Amino acid sequence: MARSRDEHARYDRPSKKGSRPRTKQRPEHADAVTGLVTGVDRGRYTLVVDDGTPDEHGVLAMKARELTRTRVVVGDRVDVVGDTTGDEGTLARIVRIGDRTSVLRRTADDTDPYERIVVANADQLVIVTALAQPEPRTGMIDRCVVAAYEARMDVLLCLTKADLASPDALRTLYEPLGVEVVVTRADDDATVETVRERLVGRTSVFVGHSGVGKSTLINALVPDARRSTGVVNDVTGRGRHTSTSAVALRLPTGPAAEPDPSPALGSGHGVTHDGWVIDTPGVRSFGLAHVETANLLAAFEDLDAVAAECPRGCTHLADSPDCALDAWVESSADDEVRAVRTARLASFRRLLTARSAAE
Repeated sequence: MARSRDEHARYDRPSKKGSRPRTKQRPEHADAVTGLVTGVDRGRYTLVVDDGTPDEHGVLAMKARELTRTRVVVGDRVDVVGDTTGDEGTLARIVRIGDRTSVLRRTADDTDPYERIVVANADQLVIVTALAQPEPRTGMIDRCVVAAYEARMDVLLCLTKADLASPDALRTLYEPLGVEVVVTRADDDATVETVRERLVGRTSVFVGHSGVGKSTLINALVPDARRSTGVVNDVTGRGRHTSTSAVALRLPTGPAAEPDPSPALGSGHGVTHDGWVIDTPGVRSFGLAHVETANLLAAFEDLDAVAAECPRGCTHLADSPDCALDAWVESSADDEVRAVRTARLASFRRLLTARSAAE
């Protein structure tokens, strides 16, 4: 007997003979090879795979359908299937993303709930800051330090343009905190080698304002990088964004008698490689909306130790009664120590005030 149609019948889908029900079981992709994401461009990903395939141009890939809502970023270790030869016109598929050892994040400002992943699996953040043209911004440095510590990354502060201004003030400000500082000069190529020494064997992501010389430094460290460089406006003291996307580059360390077959260390051009350098676009701000206020203090090791003496419930803000941080500044042995402590406390409270307001 024919089924009677009711008011909902118009929503029925016609049956398909022989159609199979959908399954949640995903293919194992046992033939997948592992690779490193070195670039992202409008839904296409450049990879270096671990199967020994030459990486002069990289393997081009897209995400598999099951990863549509999953973000893949530079530094990710991924499993890929399909054509991984890197030949022109080929396209592989990313089917899995490996566990991340670290994730460096930022937001547009301290009230923006949208979290941006800068890079994955880096173990060192290199904060590039010019000593002049443009003037250094300690607030930006502090924010990057907090974001790096939240991501459990080491911090290297690279001060450029030392031929224009002295680095002593910033050294005094950050070296007591355990932040390693290196200095470069435009008139001394040997200073670039001091930076290279701290990058060997590591995955380092470079962050900095536009115009601080970040791309110039990258080109000196990786001659084949050919990163675009710009100029600083003499009136505003600001530079133009020249790097438009993050990219991972192999760090060359010198000539080799025999090409290193390891894809993580060499690409077969008679040059040894040991480490990765990740260049990122210049930023004007580094929001910390993703960092909890309670975790900010941990990024200021000198203040963290003193704050243990604060009364319970202390907010550590300027109007907080009996805050041990104020007593610590007042107990300074001399004017020079007092100036350093005052600057550190002011930096911490600027971030704390911004994060408290956001929350």
